[in-house]
Amino acid sequence: MGSPFRILVVEDEPVIRELVRSMLSDGDVEVECAATGAEGLKLARTQSFDLILLDVVLPQLDGITVCRMLRADAATAKVPLHMLTAKAKKSDVEVAMKAGADGYIHKPFRGAELMDLVATLRAAKG
Repeated sequence: MGSPFRILVVEDEPVIRELVRSMLSDGDVEVECAATGAEGLKLARTQSFDLILLDVVLPQLDGITVCRMLRADAATAKVPLHMLTAKAKKSDVEVAMKAGADGYIHKPFRGAELMDLVATLRAAKG
């Protein structure tokens, strides 16, 4: 068995943050969480992750700013990053994708949607 698949969840709502953590954590998946954009940025820059799930509306630094900063950093530029947010307008999606997001998951989301994303990325990692 190789190293665990590591996910960073940056979400300011405690209930959603813990729901995602419990939904995705298993023996081969480790989930780290951050409650602010600044905390998420620090974790992403100091630890290695296989996936980042990032809310748009966050205290300190918004998710779009965090996304742009991660994409500008060679160490995090290629980490799969998906927005996990209630902002559902087409323009919101376009802004996130232009900032470098790989995907956009609308709240409320289905658990199966997150599980499928993780399964796909884990399979690609090998």
